[in-house]
Amino acid sequence: MKKSMIMLSAALIAFSACKKENKETTPATMQEMGKDPATAEIVSVDRFSSAAGMLMVRDANNGLPGPNEPVNFDQAPFITKGLGPTGQMVEYYNFDVQPTAPAPIYVLFKEGSTTPVDGQLNIIDAIPGEAGYNDFWRVTKVTVPSSYVANTVTSHTEIVAKGYAIETTNTLVNCPVVPKGSTAGKNLNGSPNKLTMGWYKGKVVYYFSFEEKALMGSSVPLSPIYVTFNINPDMTGGGPASGFVAEMGSSQTHNVVATLPQDASYSPLWSVNVYDNADFMNVGNLSQAQMANILATGVATVNCPIVSIQ
Repeated sequence: MKKSMIMLSAALIAFSACKKENKETTPATMQEMGKDPATAEIVSVDRFSSAAGMLMVRDANNGLPGPNEPVNFDQAPFITKGLGPTGQMVEYYNFDVQPTAPAPIYVLFKEGSTTPVDGQLNIIDAIPGEAGYNDFWRVTKVTVPSSYVANTVTSHTEIVAKGYAIETTNTLVNCPVVPKGSTAGKNLNGSPNKLTMGWYKGKVVYYFSFEEKALMGSSVPLSPIYVTFNINPDMTGGGPASGFVAEMGSSQTHNVVATLPQDASYSPLWSVNVYDNADFMNVGNLSQAQMANILATGVATVNCPIVSIQ
C-alpha cells in the first residue's frame, strides 16, 4: 500500500507539472540551465493538414488556419454551444478526432525527489500529423541523476540513450499541441488557458492543458454525445461538412453531452452518436436525445473539453 501511494503521489505531481506555465530562460540563469527554451527552434505545428485532421481539414474554401498559424479557438468552428444532461447550456472546444490510446509525455524527476526537475520542460515524441500523436498523454516518469541540469535532455531519443529509468503512470492529461500564439480563453475555473512550453526532438513545442476532470487509466475513457447535422449523414453533402443544426438566429445547438465534469464517468473524449435532424426541436436534454431517431452510434471519438456550464 505504501509503495502504491508513493507512485500515485508522483503521478499527481507529474500531472501538475504538465499544466504549469514554463518561464522563458533569461541570460541571468543561463549558467544554471542546459538548452535555453527562449532561444531554441520552435517546431512547426499544423492541426488541419490531411495527415493531422479528420473533421477539420483545410481546403480552399473553409478558411481553416494555415500551417503553424496561431489558432483562435474561441471562434467557430472550434467552439460549440450544446446542452447538458438536464438541458443546461454548455460550451466545449472542438479538437477533432483523437484515439483512445494515449501518447507518452515524459516528466523528469531527480533521484529521490517527488517533484519534477525545476525548470525542465516536459518532453513529447510526436506532434499533430505524425503517427502515435494524441492530444491525450499518459504521464511517464523519468528518473535522472541528482546532478542533472534542467533541459540538458530535450528528446525521447536522449532519454533512451542515457539509460534513464522510465516508469509509466496511469495519470492522463489533455494537452493539445498547437501553434505558438494560439488562444483559448474559456476555462471552467474562469481563467484563460495559458500555453505551456515543452520539448519535441530538441525543439520547443506549445500546448494547452485542460483540467476540468482528472483522468486515470491506460486508455482514455469515453463518454457519449448526441449530435445532429444540417444534412443527415446518409444524404449527399451530409454529416460534419454540413455543420450542426442550431436554433434560428443563434449558434445554440441541441448537441447533448451525457456527462459533466463533476460526474464520475465524465471524459472530454466523446463517443459521437448522430440523431435525425427531424428530431431537433424535440431534443432538449439527454433523455430526449436518447429517444430520438438515432442514425448512427460510435461514429467517432472527439476531444471536446467542456469549458462553460450555465
